[in-house]
Amino acid sequence: MLIEKFIKKGKEFLGCKYPIMCGAMTWVSDPKLVSAVGNAGGFGLLAGGNAPVEVLEKEIIATGKMSDHPFGVNLITLAPGYENQLDLVCKMNCKVVAFAGGIPKKREIHRVKESGANAICFAPTAPVALKLIDRGADALILEGSEAGGHIGPVALSILIQQILFQVDSVPIFIAGGIATGRMMTSVLMMGAAGIQMGTRFVMSEECIAHPKFKEVFRKANARDAVATPHFDSRLPAIPVRALKNEGTIEFAKLQLELLNRLDNQLIDRQKAQFEVEEFWVGALRKAVIDGDVSKGSLMAGQSVGLVDEIQPLKQIIDEMIEDAESELQRLKSILVDK
Repeated sequence: MLIEKFIKKGKEFLGCKYPIMCGAMTWVSDPKLVSAVGNAGGFGLLAGGNAPVEVLEKEIIATGKMSDHPFGVNLITLAPGYENQLDLVCKMNCKVVAFAGGIPKKREIHRVKESGANAICFAPTAPVALKLIDRGADALILEGSEAGGHIGPVALSILIQQILFQVDSVPIFIAGGIATGRMMTSVLMMGAAGIQMGTRFVMSEECIAHPKFKEVFRKANARDAVATPHFDSRLPAIPVRALKNEGTIEFAKLQLELLNRLDNQLIDRQKAQFEVEEFWVGALRKAVIDGDVSKGSLMAGQSVGLVDEIQPLKQIIDEMIEDAESELQRLKSILVDK
């Protein structure tokens, strides 16, 4: 297969059959989904989120019991229990630790590396990408603003030109708006080591998400996944892309309320930031677990417009690889003189 040439670097780095990563989605990327991704040949990232350290430990152990394949753990640097989670993953000798939500300190990256794990960092802009490499990141994930959940400020098409085309010192994985094998082929040919998907894996049979949650995804168009507003730099709320509903409106009201409390010195910035994150964790649980698709958070990337059926996870990954190979064969027939 032609695809083998293009996935070699990514699969060797991750230790899996195909360098197709499942993004760490809070309440979604649980042991069942992460292990199923590994069993299907991909690489899953367990969501650390705001989980208490004892809960995260149980989930890491459970995932290992459900699959013999490697997986990683995603930590949000802004989470209240982040330091304890970092201690845990280093102690448990995880294969990969992915830092999200902020820029990890150099000492934190090196702690992970010293534990024997590879450190992967999200790079939302070119300057951040270079800074992370300088701090010792083993690989980067470029996530464009098309993605779901917490997003950066730059579109994937720009990040590819600024970073993927300029950096070859570490493997680079591409995320944001990817849902087809044909698109996967395109970024692999550009030099990517692999891809990460989230929205498409929500639409897998193995995903824990409530049927109502998946049904909203099935019916949604790309334009329905919108980024939340950001009113004031004093409240460093990272924009979130989700399907617009009552929950989106409630988040806007929360930001205005927190800004008013900041004005009146009733709260400090760190506490305000934690309240923002607590809102999303709670709202996401309402939608994913309870099926409240009106007031819960429907985090989704714009690739939601490309997914319209629920499939077994193995079928999703097999289809990605088959379509990627077909695209390579098509391009070969065009480029090679007969």
